[in-house]
Amino acid sequence: MPVTIFPTVIPKSTHRLLSELTGEPHPEVALSLALKDLVHLRLEAAKARLAAFEEKYGMDFSHFKEAWEKEEIAAPYSYAVEKDYWEWEAVVTDKAKLEKVQDSLI
Repeated sequence: MPVTIFPTVIPKSTHRLLSELTGEPHPEVALSLALKDLVHLRLEAAKARLAAFEEKYGMDFSHFKEAWEKEEIAAPYSYAVEKDYWEWEAVVTDKAKLEKVQDSLI
């Protein structure tokens, strides 16, 4: 039998899983806790990826981008460096989005 949260219905198996994962019997609270955990885990993963890029290049992304645009980075248009640039930029963007989401969760 599905559980109703406001106008949303979730399967009973999902409710049971949320309760097991969070220790919270109320589905709306369990869902909120699970979302907080997910956002926290993704934010920590983004921070770890940022730290890896910063260690690799010895600077944060804003400095890397500036150096890349000035062609102060060795082989800036090589596949490896461009790939790092785009992935690093994506992680910076993801981190900012996740921080906004985290701030909006109650």
